[in-house]
Amino acid sequence: MCGIAGIIGKDNVGQSNIPLISKAIDALHFRGPDNKGVFSEENIGLGHARLSVIDTSKEASQPFHSQDGRYIIVFNGEIYNYKELKQPLERLGINFKTTSDTEVLLYHLIENGKQGLKDLNGFFAFSMYDRKTKKILIARDRFGIKPLHIYEDNHQIIWGSEMKAIFSFPIIKKLNHSSLQMYLKFNYIPQPYSILENCSKLEPGYLIEIDKNHKITKEQYYKVDFKNNEYNITSYKEAQNKLREVLEESVVKRMVADVPLGAFLSGGIDSSVIVSLASKHTQNLNTFSIGYKDEPMFDETKYARLVAEKYKTNHTAFQLTNDDLFGQLNQVLDYTDEPFADSSGLAVNILSMNTRKKATVALSGDGADEIFSGYNKHMAEYIARSGGMKNKMVVAGKPLWELLPKSRNSKIGNLNRQLLRFSKGVKKGNKERYWDWAGILSDENALKYLKNDPDQFKLMKDNILGDYLLSDDYNGVLIQDVNQVLVSDMLTKVDLNSMNNSLEVRVPFLDHNVVDFAFSIPSEYKIGKGIKKKILQETFRKDLPEELFNRPKHGFEVPLLKWFNGDLNKLIRTEYLSKDFIEYQGIFNSAETEKLINKLSSSNPEDAAATTWALVVFQHWWKKWMDT
Repeated sequence: MCGIAGIIGKDNVGQSNIPLISKAIDALHFRGPDNKGVFSEENIGLGHARLSVIDTSKEASQPFHSQDGRYIIVFNGEIYNYKELKQPLERLGINFKTTSDTEVLLYHLIENGKQGLKDLNGFFAFSMYDRKTKKILIARDRFGIKPLHIYEDNHQIIWGSEMKAIFSFPIIKKLNHSSLQMYLKFNYIPQPYSILENCSKLEPGYLIEIDKNHKITKEQYYKVDFKNNEYNITSYKEAQNKLREVLEESVVKRMVADVPLGAFLSGGIDSSVIVSLASKHTQNLNTFSIGYKDEPMFDETKYARLVAEKYKTNHTAFQLTNDDLFGQLNQVLDYTDEPFADSSGLAVNILSMNTRKKATVALSGDGADEIFSGYNKHMAEYIARSGGMKNKMVVAGKPLWELLPKSRNSKIGNLNRQLLRFSKGVKKGNKERYWDWAGILSDENALKYLKNDPDQFKLMKDNILGDYLLSDDYNGVLIQDVNQVLVSDMLTKVDLNSMNNSLEVRVPFLDHNVVDFAFSIPSEYKIGKGIKKKILQETFRKDLPEELFNRPKHGFEVPLLKWFNGDLNKLIRTEYLSKDFIEYQGIFNSAETEKLINKLSSSNPEDAAATTWALVVFQHWWKKWMDT
C-alpha cells in the first residue's frame, strides 16, 4: 500500500515541471511513510511513496526497474496471487531478486502485456514505463479500491494517488460547476468526474496507454455485469456452499503480510463473517471496533464483543465521545484534497488511527452491502418494485409526511424523512427513483445553492446512471451501487481515512471471484420479504452469535446538527458561510446559504446538517487549495 505519481511533459514547459515529482511524492507521505523514490528522464517522471507490507527490504523499494533496465514500475496496492503468477515466470528463466509482489507484477506485465491484468487478484493502481518504446501503461483495479486521479493540459499529463500530488505541479485550477452540483446532491463526486476541469479519475477496471506522441487510449479490461450462472449453481444450498468457499479463499489470500495484521469488527454481519473466517487460519487475531458513549443508538460494541469472545480474538474497543469526533475535524478537513462530505469518515479516521498503533494491515467487511443487498434503500426499492397495499398506504400518507418534522438525528424524524422520500419515489421509474434515493438533495435543491447554472450536469447524470437500472432484474440496482456508491463514497471514505493514518485496509468481499459469484446468482437469493443479505446471513448464521441477527441496521450519524448549533455555529456564520465570503467567492447563492443556516436551528431541519457539512468541507478545501 503506497502512493504513486507521474508526469509526462508534452513540451518544454511541461518538461520543466518534471523535477517537481519529488514534491508530489512528499505530498503523499502518509500513504507511504517508509521510503520515497523517484525516476526521471527526458519527458517523464515517476514517483513512489512506500508503505512496506510484503518484502520490507530496501531491494523491493520503488520505482522498481527490470534487470535489463528497460521497464520501470510504480505500484500502489497488493497482488494476492503473486506467488502463483511467479511460478511460470521462473520457468521462463527469470531470476527474482526480491520476494515482493511488485517484481512479480512487473515481469508478469512484461511477458503478458495489458492482457495480464485479467490474471491479477488484488487491488492496485500502477504505472509501467517502457524506456525503449516510450510508452506507458496505467491501470486501476477492478472495483476502484485504490484511487487514481489524472490531469491533462496543453503542456503535461499528470497522475497520482491523490489530488495532493497533482496540486504539487503548476496546473490550471478551474472549478467544474457540474461536479459541484453533483457534490451537493450526493456529498461526494461520482467517478470518473472531478471537482476540477481538466481532471478526472480513472474508472475501476480500466487501463490507459500513452504513446510517445502523448496520445491517450483508454480501454476497459473488466466489467461488473450479470453473469449467466457461470458457476453452474443449481440450488440455493449449492450457492451457500460456493459462497463459503470463495469468500474463505478470499480471506486467506488477504492474510498474507510481513507486518502485523488485524481486522475491523463493527458488530455487524459483514465484518463478523470476515473475522469468523480469518480466525480459522490464525490464532488471537487482532480485532478493533469503536463505540459511541454519547450516541448509544449507534453503539454496536456489545455485538462486536460477542464475536470477539466466540473466536477468542485479541479485541480492542475504542469508546468515543462526541468531543473525540469533534477533535478530528481539522485533521480530516486538512487531509481532504477533493471535497468529500461523508461525515462517517470522521469515525473511520479515528478507528484507523487507533488500529494503526497495533497493526499495519486490517481486513474489513466493505462491499458486502452493495453486492448482497444490505442497505435500507435496497429494501425500499424491493418494496417499490413489488407493489401492493403497503406502497399505497405510504403514498396516501404523503400529505402527512410533508407536514411532520424530519431529521436524521432522531428515530421519529428519520422515519418521517424516509416515508416522504418513499412516497415521492415509488411512482417514478427505476432510474429516477434510484437517482433520488442515492442523493441527499434533489437535483433542483442542489442547483439552488449555486450562483451559476452548470451546463454538463444532465450529460454527467446520464453517463453515471448507465443502463443497468432499466433491467427488471434487481441485480441491476446492486451493480449500479457497485459502480457509483461503492467506489465514489464507501471505498473513497476508507482509503482517504486509512491512508491518512498509514493503514492498509483489505476488502475480502471485493475479490473479483466473490463479486462474479454474487452476480451469477438470482437476486431472490439476496433479498426477499423482510430480509436483506439473505444468503450471507443464512450461510453464516451458525458461525455467529444469534444476537447479531434480526436487529435493525444502524448507519452511524455524526452529531453534526449539535455541532452546527453549538461549537461550530460561530465558525459557520463568520467564516465558512458568511455573506461577505460567499459573495467574495462568487460560487454560491448567499440567500440560500443564509436560509440553510437558519434551518439548522428550526424544528424541521430535514437534511440541513448534511448539506451544511458539505459546504463546510468544500469551503475548507477551497480556502486551502484554490484561494491561493
